[in-house]
Amino acid sequence: MLDAVTITVSVTALLLAVWCAYAAYRDEPTNDWHFIGMAVVTLAALVQLVVGLVQLGQGHRPDHGTATFVGYLIGAACTVPLAAIMSLTERSRWGSAIVAAGGVVLAVLELRLHEIWGAGNG
Repeated sequence: MLDAVTITVSVTALLLAVWCAYAAYRDEPTNDWHFIGMAVVTLAALVQLVVGLVQLGQGHRPDHGTATFVGYLIGAACTVPLAAIMSLTERSRWGSAIVAAGGVVLAVLELRLHEIWGAGNG
């Protein structure tokens, strides 16, 4: 899988996490700008999902199981949207904290995706 896509998703997820953690620290709920940031991160994760599925369709296989890889791809694509929904139900600083946690979770999922695919296989 493309390392550039994995790095992009990881970096944007961590930037979102820091931004929302700062909002939680300042006792602020998520706002429209945060949701725009979440949309950007989600778009990057969806691009990764498509790239991963195309790679599988072209006959490339992950080192540690196709089903596991697809499961992690789907989970990565769903992480930030689910955090966004949860932050809408919690309109306090904890909504921002939920999104921050979602960004960290997504970054960890990206590390695991990299391992499943086979680090260094491009």
